[in-house]
Amino acid sequence: MRATRAVELGTGMFVLLGFAALFFLVTQITNREVGFGDAGYRVTASFDQVGGLKPGAPVSMSGVTVGRVESIGYDFALYQAVVVLRIDGRYDRIPADSDASIFTAGLLGGQYVGIAPGGSETFLKDGDRIEFTQSAIVLENLISKFLFSKAGEQGTAAGTEGTN
Repeated sequence: MRATRAVELGTGMFVLLGFAALFFLVTQITNREVGFGDAGYRVTASFDQVGGLKPGAPVSMSGVTVGRVESIGYDFALYQAVVVLRIDGRYDRIPADSDASIFTAGLLGGQYVGIAPGGSETFLKDGDRIEFTQSAIVLENLISKFLFSKAGEQGTAAGTEGTN
């Protein structure tokens, strides 16, 4: 009877520690900071491909989070995804000719928008548009291009072997 009770307590403690570890990992992986609320300003950027970018993803400059992705929509006139970025008001000196790119944080990490500063003397303000953008690189497209290029090389090599 005593051994059964000890096994039950041990199992219960193991399950509790598992849930605590899972909770800790979830809070570390999501890395969500408190939103900027209504402080700051909004700018938009259009991309051909946003990949797995999601609202709430960080917007960063030189590794510093300066804002968040507020929303992602589709513009039927441009046939592009339109991303609305909310930039914290503290970062009000971002040059107007800056460019925005979509990056992946690590091998399995989420995607984020990186802003590289331009050289303009005027700065982004509420309602502005970032004109220079670089879309997300979709891993599946990259792999398929690589495989098709290898298949093309093999086909070309096979076709030239009989000509010698």
